[in-house]
Amino acid sequence: MKQLVISPRLAEKLIKKHRVRRVEVEECFYNRTGIVLEDTRAEHQTEPPTVWFIAPTHQNRLLKIVYVLNDGVVYLRMALGDHL
Repeated sequence: MKQLVISPRLAEKLIKKHRVRRVEVEECFYNRTGIVLEDTRAEHQTEPPTVWFIAPTHQNRLLKIVYVLNDGVVYLRMALGDHL
């Protein structure tokens, strides 16, 4: 995905803490079949809104993908696997 932005700090956290690789995040976007939900909690309010979904990687590992979509660019906020 060319339009997926993951900050260096978040990329490091994803690998070290959650054992999630960029390619797995991309796979979840390709494999998503359900709806995208908006995070409406006050402490997570952003403009544009923070949204999320749960989808499998190609190896059937379920990940929760949290992101902001702005002008066609996906800014990843978090990807969680083991603690859904």
